[in-house]
Amino acid sequence: MTVTSEGSAPPQEVLKRADGVELIGEMAGSGYKVPPSLVRRADGQTIQLTPLLYAILREIDGARTPEMVAAAVSEATGRTVSEDNIRHLVDKQLRPLGLLVLPDGGQPATKKRNPLLGLRFRYAVTEPDRTRRLTDPFRFLFRPWMVVPMLAVFAVVCWWVFFRKGLAHAAYDAFERPGLLILVFVVTILSAGFHEFGHAAAARYGGATPGAMGFGVYLVWPAFYTDVTDTYRLGRRARVRTDLGGLYFNAIVAVAIAGLWWWLKYDALLLVVATQILQMLRQLAPMVRFDGYHVLADLTGVPDLYSRIKPTLLGLLPWRWGDPHARMLKPWARILVTVWVLVVVPMLLSAIAGAILALPRLLGSAWSALGTQSDVLTNSWADGDFIQVVARVLAIVAIVIPVAGVLYMLVRFGRQTALSAWKTTAGKPVMRVLVMLAGAVLASGIAYAWWPGESNYRPIQPWERGTVGDIAYALGMERLAHEKPLQRTEGTRPVAASRTIAPGQRGVMQVMWDTRTSLPKAGQPRLMVVLIPRILRSGGASTGATTVADKGWVFPVDKPLTPGPGDNQALAVNTRNNTVVYEAAFALVWETDENYAENINDAEAYASCRNCGAVAVAYQVVFVIDNDDTNDNVATPQNLAGALSYDCINCLTYALAQQLFITVDEPLSAGAMAKIDEVWTRVAAFQKSIEAGQVKLADIQPQLQAYTDEIKAIVEEDQPGTFATSTAVATTSAPAAPSSSAAPSVSATPVATPTSGTPEPSASAAPSPSETAAPSTSAAPTTTAGSTSTVVVSDPTATVDPSATGSTSTGTATSGDTTSGGTTSGGTTSGGTASDGGTASTP
Repeated sequence: MTVTSEGSAPPQEVLKRADGVELIGEMAGSGYKVPPSLVRRADGQTIQLTPLLYAILREIDGARTPEMVAAAVSEATGRTVSEDNIRHLVDKQLRPLGLLVLPDGGQPATKKRNPLLGLRFRYAVTEPDRTRRLTDPFRFLFRPWMVVPMLAVFAVVCWWVFFRKGLAHAAYDAFERPGLLILVFVVTILSAGFHEFGHAAAARYGGATPGAMGFGVYLVWPAFYTDVTDTYRLGRRARVRTDLGGLYFNAIVAVAIAGLWWWLKYDALLLVVATQILQMLRQLAPMVRFDGYHVLADLTGVPDLYSRIKPTLLGLLPWRWGDPHARMLKPWARILVTVWVLVVVPMLLSAIAGAILALPRLLGSAWSALGTQSDVLTNSWADGDFIQVVARVLAIVAIVIPVAGVLYMLVRFGRQTALSAWKTTAGKPVMRVLVMLAGAVLASGIAYAWWPGESNYRPIQPWERGTVGDIAYALGMERLAHEKPLQRTEGTRPVAASRTIAPGQRGVMQVMWDTRTSLPKAGQPRLMVVLIPRILRSGGASTGATTVADKGWVFPVDKPLTPGPGDNQALAVNTRNNTVVYEAAFALVWETDENYAENINDAEAYASCRNCGAVAVAYQVVFVIDNDDTNDNVATPQNLAGALSYDCINCLTYALAQQLFITVDEPLSAGAMAKIDEVWTRVAAFQKSIEAGQVKLADIQPQLQAYTDEIKAIVEEDQPGTFATSTAVATTSAPAAPSSSAAPSVSATPVATPTSGTPEPSASAAPSPSETAAPSTSAAPTTTAGSTSTVVVSDPTATVDPSATGSTSTGTATSGDTTSGGTTSGGTTSGGTASDGGTASTP
């Protein structure tokens, strides 16, 4: 602004601070070699100034001209500062920062910093005066005679809850009484607000004046906040006490809840103690702007650690070692900040990449969960259960908020990155082109990750952990079918064993439960099928034994029976970490109509290990010569495949069983037999290649189908009409009445044309239905025509819902192809298939 004096003297400019500018002073306990001075604007933004700029701002009082300010600054600092220096620093530094009024006397237009990981959508609830009045009564809690005994009692409460009492019954009590669960939720929210009272009370205890209190959104969750910028007036110890004040108040809540439990004996209240501990642990993380971050910032004396990321990374480059910006910190502070940067930057980049890759699964899970919650909400509203209605509404809110937060964070990160890149490359056309090409490549990768696929938007399953190792392993497992597998192993080394309990004892087991039905209760049990391993002692059955007879069999199901005459079995068992076991069994069987044709073709894969796999392939061709029309023997071929992963982490189990059953009226000619022998020579060589691990999983089924088609062509050429007189029946996915099956868990699935798909971790797919012949059994010799193929990758559980369709004909053949596979990242995975003259599989 300018003023005009009487006479002919030109008007003199008078410098004045902007409204609301507050001088805080030099930062105590600073980690900078030259401690910065702090100034706070009217909008609450705190700005660091050099000592010279702070001295200039301090001498500006609204009455002095630049010449007078220069003289005052020179006297205060002991260094010569000219009027031109003052004008230059005012125009280039102080006015752009919004600390001085404009030359025309107007207030500056300030723009508050908007960091990427800052609090969004702030809403102040209390003004500074009200905050002071509300928090003053709590200052006494920070006196040593209160802090020491309170923390001691808190330590005792934590030990008792987690190591003596436990939380199992507390969780049971909360779910049994939804009202208590809502109470736990409300108390947890209120305690988060009380946490902010701790920061404000600690600031008041140290002598600072806390600012406004309110709430906003941080990252993806709602959050409360307290403005304690005034604590920069205090020393390091007082600032750290302010940072830890919120955690201290969480401890007070935990102690108070423990006392309330002592009075009421409601175990559900102990969940509040657990939530307080979780909040405290989350707040201690120094990676984002939680309490742990501010503790580290105040210990190092660097107010904004994120502002040091760029100069710290640039300072690591050999040609930037002498950069003064990288050497502004004291040596010990520089070491701590460098370690923090090297830890935080990779974690933040990993978190952003994980959010991008996991977004489709997150959206699918949220959509599925919203559907479930809305169904329960509708039923509760119809039943008049308003407690459940409130609980479901809270659950829906808890689902929507993080998903919306992730979307907002990704959009904002992308927008800021693009704007920053555009601004940085201004006037640099080559650099801008390179940046645009890199952006196009990145956008293409994101589009590929988000493109709707077979399992991209599949809801997250309960057994999935979602660790970085799991993600890396899953990406590697997707290439398993296209790469040479690991070496074949012969021996086994058990790494897990089932633990039995005696009658009357109680145990804990994990089950997959249909969320559309209510959980079982003590007074309302529900029927379920549990597979219990048979324990043998001295060759007999026993239910009370506590030792396992077969030390090499660690799975909670009976060991498969030894194949009988005319049967074929491929059994792959792997209990060694970081290995893959391959087993292949191929058989060519000739039967006459003098005996029953009950040939079983069985492929079973079992794994109990880490980062491992088990692959079993069974291929059987059965010829039945029916030259006696008076013999009514029964033909009931069975094609079985089963896969089980037990106590298994990052493992794959894959089982493929393919059976070709052909009935002919007379023996094949010598020429046809020679061709069959030649084909089978190649089949035997293919079997050895599989067992050696030289064949990709994706190539096994198509090659077996090619051998099947070749054999059928030879038979058809030798005895025309063998396959032409069949009667085919189309099968559908509609389940029929349940029937027994030999597999651990079986359900009917549609039959389809052969596919080349191979199982992948945590995926489940079945081919679409197509017309094919369905098997049947009768008193007379019956066969079915056509070729069936079913590819299944089993989920960790399967339901018992087998179905069957039938048709009869004479002089025909059937070809059954059954695949079962399972993958897991922890827990138990099982998949079983069975057929009686055909195929059935787990969906």
